[in-house]
Order: sequence, then C-alpha cells, then structure tokens
Amino acid sequence: MSTEENPAAAPRSLAEALRGRDDVSLAALLRSRPDLITPVPTDLTQLATRAGTRASVVRALERLDRFTLQTAQALAIAPDPATYAELLGLMAGDDGDPAVSAALPHALGTLRAQALVWGGDDRLRLVRTARELLAPSPQHPSPTGLGPTVREAGAGISPGRVQEILATAGLPSTHDSVSALNALAGLFDDPERMSALLDQAPSESVEVLERLVWGPPYGQVTADPAPRLRWLLDRGLLLPTAPGTVVLPREVALRLRAGRAHRTTEPVPPPVEAAAAHRPQLVDATAAGQAYTALATVEELLKDWHEGGPAVLRAGGLSVRDLKRTAVALDVPEPVAAFWVELAYAAGLLASDGEADERYAATPAYDEWREGPAGERWARLATAWLAATRTPGLVGERDAKDRTLSALGPGLDRSAAPEVRHRVLALLAGLPEGAAPDSGSLLARLRWERPPRADRTGGGAPSPYARRTTAQPAEGTRGVAARAGGPGAPGYPTDGASGAGGEDDLRSRLARWTLAEAEMLGVTGRSALSSHGRALIGAPPAPRHADTRTEPAGPGDKLPVHHRQTPVPPALSPAEQATAAAAAGRLLDPLLPEPLDHVLLQADLTAVAPGPLERPLADMLGVLADVESKGGATVYRFTPASVRRALDAGQSAADLHAFLTAHSRTPVPQPLAYLIDDVARRHGHLRVGAASSYVRCDDDAVLNEILADKRAAGLGLRRLAPTVLAARTDPAALLEGLRAMGFAPAAESAEGDVLIARADAYRTPPRTPPEPVPDGPPVPDDTLLAAAIRAVRAGDLASTAPRRPVAGAADTAPGELPRATAAETLAGLQAAVLTNDTLWIGYVNAEGGASQRVIAPIRVEGGFVTAYDHTADEVRTYPLHRITGVAELGE
Repeated sequence: MSTEENPAAAPRSLAEALRGRDDVSLAALLRSRPDLITPVPTDLTQLATRAGTRASVVRALERLDRFTLQTAQALAIAPDPATYAELLGLMAGDDGDPAVSAALPHALGTLRAQALVWGGDDRLRLVRTARELLAPSPQHPSPTGLGPTVREAGAGISPGRVQEILATAGLPSTHDSVSALNALAGLFDDPERMSALLDQAPSESVEVLERLVWGPPYGQVTADPAPRLRWLLDRGLLLPTAPGTVVLPREVALRLRAGRAHRTTEPVPPPVEAAAAHRPQLVDATAAGQAYTALATVEELLKDWHEGGPAVLRAGGLSVRDLKRTAVALDVPEPVAAFWVELAYAAGLLASDGEADERYAATPAYDEWREGPAGERWARLATAWLAATRTPGLVGERDAKDRTLSALGPGLDRSAAPEVRHRVLALLAGLPEGAAPDSGSLLARLRWERPPRADRTGGGAPSPYARRTTAQPAEGTRGVAARAGGPGAPGYPTDGASGAGGEDDLRSRLARWTLAEAEMLGVTGRSALSSHGRALIGAPPAPRHADTRTEPAGPGDKLPVHHRQTPVPPALSPAEQATAAAAAGRLLDPLLPEPLDHVLLQADLTAVAPGPLERPLADMLGVLADVESKGGATVYRFTPASVRRALDAGQSAADLHAFLTAHSRTPVPQPLAYLIDDVARRHGHLRVGAASSYVRCDDDAVLNEILADKRAAGLGLRRLAPTVLAARTDPAALLEGLRAMGFAPAAESAEGDVLIARADAYRTPPRTPPEPVPDGPPVPDDTLLAAAIRAVRAGDLASTAPRRPVAGAADTAPGELPRATAAETLAGLQAAVLTNDTLWIGYVNAEGGASQRVIAPIRVEGGFVTAYDHTADEVRTYPLHRITGVAELGE
C-alpha cells in the first residue's frame, strides 16, 4: 500500500525512510556518497544524521547534474512538505513542458537515492541542510533568482501598514498580521485575482516588476518613492526588507513567471557535437605517430639527466632556469616540457636522489621500462597520465600564498583531474569513430554534468560575471535601482548565471588541458579518439560515421552526429584499468614504425637515421655523435668531442670503424675515418689522476707545451718529474681544463688503468610513483558494502528493538545501555539459555567503548556467555564482567 493510501505508513524522518530501503538501495547510497561509510555508522539513525551534515550535503550537491540540481532548488522554495504536483508545477510551469515532465521522475529518484529527498510523492521533503543551503536569503541568494515569501518578507512590517496594504489591494481587514499576510499570499497565489490586480497596474510599474521578476529580486528606493513604485508598495507587490531596500515577494515572482522556478530548465544534457570527421585509419596513424614521439621525448629527457639532472629547489621542484634548459634540450615550449617532466615523474621513471645535494635523475624502473615493448611502455605512460592528480598546466602560476608553482614541486595536485580526464575521453568515445569534438559543446556538456558553484548554491562571494539589472529612476531624486545585490552583498548570481570561480574555472581548464595532453600523448589523433585510446578507457568500438565524407569542408563544418552517440563508458577499477591498458598497448604495437638497424653516413661528418633505430644502435650512436636535428629523419653530427666521448666510454678506434661499417648502408666517408683516427691517436696520451690531481705523459715536450700555455694558469700546475705535473684542482676540473685547451686527456685509476665513464651510470634509489591525491573517500567495493550494510542493519536492530526490563533490573531510558547488578545479569542470561529467548545487552569492550547488542545466549559458564550475536551475525563469547546489564525484547 502506498503512502498516499496509508498516510500512517509515511516515514516521519530520514532515518525511517532509510529503514524502509532494501540492501540494494542502501548499497547504491553508500556507493554514491562514500563519505557516509567512513567510518561505518552504528545504525541507520547515525547514517541519517551523517547524511544530513553540512559537509556531506555540500559534497552530494556538488555531484548533481544541472537538472537534478534545479529540481533540488525548486524543492527548496516549495512548501515543506511539497507534493509531486507542486514540484512539477515549479519545474514545468503553468503551461507544462513535456521534456521536463519526462525527466523529472528520474531527477527526483536520484535525489531520493542519494538521501537528499525523502517521503512519498504526497509529502516530499528536502533534507534540512540542503534546504538551508539552497533556499534564498539576502546573504545566500538562490540561483532561481527568487526572494523570500510574503510571510518572510512581511514579518518586520508594522501591523497597521499590513492592514493598509490589504485595504489597497481590495482585501478585507483581519485581526492580526499573520492572517493578513496569509490573505495577501492567497491573493498572489490566485491566478485570476492576480491577473485582475496586474491589469490595473500602470505600465511603468509593470516595467519595474519585469526588471525584478527573474532576479535579483532586491532593489533600492528613496525615502520618497516615485508614483510607479508607490503603487507597487501600497499593494504589497514590493515589500520593504530594510531601510531603502525592497524585495519582490516569491509568490508575485512565480505568478509573473507562469509558475516556473527557473528561467530556463535543462532536462536533457547538451549533445557533444562533432567539428570534423576523419578516416579512422588516419586518426590511428596520427595518434601512433604522436605516441612514438612521446616515447622518444621521455627517453631523450631522461637520457639528458643520466648523470644526474637539475638540482632540487629548497622548497621542492624544478627551477625556472632548469625548466627552460629542459625545454631547449627537448626543442619544445616550456609548458610542454613541464608536461613531459611531470609525466615521467607520475610514471615512476624520474625522482630525486635524496642526497644532501639533492638532484633529479632516472629511477631503476626506467631501465626496465626502456627494455619493454613499445606498446607496453606507452600504456604505462598513458595509465599514469589518466590517474595522476598532478596538473602540469598549473606550472608557472601562483598559489594562495603568492608562491610560484614549479614543475615537480608541491601544490600541483588537483583531485578532480583524473575524473575530468576520464570524463573527457569518455565523451569522445561517445562520438562516431573518427569524429573530432567541438570543444565548446564538450565544455557545455561538462558544465551540465557538474554545474558551477554559483549555479549550485548561489552562496559565497558573488561571481564577477553575475548579471546586473538596473532600473533608472524616472525623476532625479526618486526611483528604484534594482541591482545585482542585496543587503550585505555587492551582487547576487541569478538563474542561469554561470560563475567562473576558481574551482569551476579549473574544471574547464582541466578539460582543455586534457584535450591537448591526449593529443601529445597519442591517445587522440587529429583531436579524435584513436582505437587504442578507446581501449585505454574500456570503451566499446564506436559506430562508423554515416556520412561518406572523410574530411570536413571547413573549420565550421559541424557534423550532426549526436543523435547516434554511443553510451558513455563508466570509470574502471584498478584491475580493469590494467587490463584495458594492456589491450591498448597491443592495439598500438602494430601501428608503430619498426626500428631500423642502419644509418646513412655522409661526407660532411653527419649520419642520417631515416627512422627509429634499434636500441643498441641508437645508444651507441648517441655516444659517438651529437643530434643535430630531429623530425621524420634524425641527423647526427660527428665531432672531435663526440668521438672522444666514445673513446672515454671504453671504445677503441678499431671498434668505432667496425661499428660504422656494420651499420651504414653507405661507405664510411674518408673525413670521418680520419677524424676517428686523429682523435684516437691523441686520446689517452695524457693521464690525469688524484694527487689533489696530476698529469703524466711519456712525452715531456707535451707537458712543456701545457706549462707554457697561459690558459693553464688557473689549474695550478707544477712539474714533479720530467713526465709528471701536479695540479691544485680536482681531477674532473683538470680534465675539463685540458680539454678546453685542445688536448684529449684520459682519467686513470690509482692503479694506473684508464677509467671508463659511462653516461648512464647514475640512478636514484628505488622510488615509487607519487600517489594521487584522492577526491574524497574511495568508493567502497562490493565486499565492504555488504559487510557495512549487515553491520548497520544489525546495529539498527539492537537500537530499535522494543525492550522490557528484566525483573529486578533498573529502568533504562531510551537510548541508554541497560544497567543491572552482576547477579541480575547472570540470572537473566541463564534464564534466556533455558527459554531460548533473545536479549538486549549493554557491552563495554577492552578499550572502554560502549555498545548495544542483541544476542541469543547459548551457554553461560566460566565467567563467559556464548551467544549468537544478531548485531555481528555470528557466534561470539563475551566476558560477564563487561556486560552492563540485560533486558528482554518486547513483543
């Protein structure tokens, strides 16, 4: 039987409404509002109390879509309780709106499911905290643009003035102000009488009402109002709220709005339009090229930091100068360089070494990552990007304390980033295959799904973009100025105004950054989601576009594809995400170019790599030559310094000749062969060791040349023997100084052996990737939900079961633990064992925590009672001395 047929069955509180739900409904509530389960409430009454706290309600309101939020706002201005018909009237208006009528049941069901609304359709109640947040007031305006009711606005008017208003409006006088205001509200609620009253209004007065009807409802008047304003004030169509301030009563505004609470209702989410359509093969090929570039860029970044990267700032992060150097090395703009640095950090490939002179360097995980298949390496980067809360787009901006946010530094975490990234990609997955989205429609969809704060509560600081309505006075010193503001606030957001506060603006920026970063990473190609990008988020294959065109006619050629959009895929669990990432990597692998095993040597001391090189070849060539240019083909240049670098790494001239001969499709040019032989002949002729440092050479003429060179003055050299020079500088500085003078010295060990310096010798200790900052409590899994619901229901049984005291036990007030002497407790438990009765007990655990339990005693012996605990749904044993008392359950 419904509550309409049986009013006595209607819940009297939110706790009673929750008590009537099944386990599936409770699980849905706890899944959508995970803060309610942290920690697990003891019973349903505590769950209802927690669901009504301000922090929890604000969080729930923030996650409503625009139409559901508009429904809650309408309930906040409706009578308490309201009927479904009254709510429908506020949402659809007097004329009715079929789209609103069709969407309202789902929106109301969402509010009920999230415990923001309770009661049957005949007695709908918004949770008190939500009503306080959404109801209009001078300090907290409502996005509906409505003001207070006649009863609220007229509470401060003198009784005599109220009677004068009644008389002017053509209503009989009453004995008190309350009944007078009720009569005035009844006049405004009556369509026929209200229409008759407005027909008598001067056109100037109607213009004033039209300026105020959609909000803000407050205006200013002088001490001597103009006639058009006096006409409204005398009939209660405007009511004074403070000296010089008037307000349009809610009933009047609703009648002028034809019953609508909102100027524009949005029952249907705006579609994501397609700005262009490309061939899916072209999209995948473009995305694969970007994915290959992403892998190469990350490798180049970490290869540049092989020997220890930039120093860590005292406050943490990368300095502006080091970021600029990194951008130059990668040949990208600084914001893009910040993205690649942060991506490597999020993937666990980059970290600080933790030393006293702290520096950034590659982690041991980088070596393992480099050896994996290209698809797997890309999937690791893409997965880290999807889940990261660090936001590279904020680098260079300032925080609340006016400190510059630096790459790899603190303050870059934004907990909403993963959710926005996944949502943007999910909306792209809803488009046909190969369709690139129109960014404006995409942002509009995201704003509908998560409205800005000004549209949620209208509270807080007014938006700088709030509409302002101004009524110019008819005469110089008399009139009304209806402004976007009321007492104590410079402005009121109005219905439909989209504030651009910090958090709301950040979500739009996150969406734009997601589109750009997805393109750089190769998740999208030509702004359309690729097949491996679709697999990355677990989306099913998209339908082919029905249009036969493969390219748009122009930038404004928008294709009407939203009618064929596929369902948006849900967020994935960590295990599902790992499976999806592996599948995406397998899809990407065939699209990436095959590595080459050769280069083309040229007579100008350069080598051209016509494509990606196999790793051993690329590593060796990176030591032997310097990269001169990148692109479809990479150009390497051989120099004396680069050849010496290869010799320092332990290669001989014969090794270098053999390497070039084996990997070049062209003969080794004579200039390159001469360069290698010339540098090798001079390499190691000088030896540098540690004295502080020393130089030794079998040819004393070379040492004489060094001593005679003015550039050696800073090295502090002096002769110890015909073939040995001592220096005041350390070996590394001495090596650099001699190389700057044009020599090719080699370092040696204490035993006299040549030291081989490898560029990839330095790694940080093992590091774990940074943990994302969660956006509130995590969503509980099914196992935790089932256990929590069982505990809550058992606790609710213990707290609500009817009781009667055991004979001789002290009376217990509702909600208190039962109290009894030890003898009375023992007797009650022994009797329950014989009669198989169920008892209500008070229990204090070892930590001193008190609780109520419902148990069925099985046996009592040795100072313990063994019983089936209905609260825990299992058999337990309790010490008798911890039981405060017992009580029998009532009928």
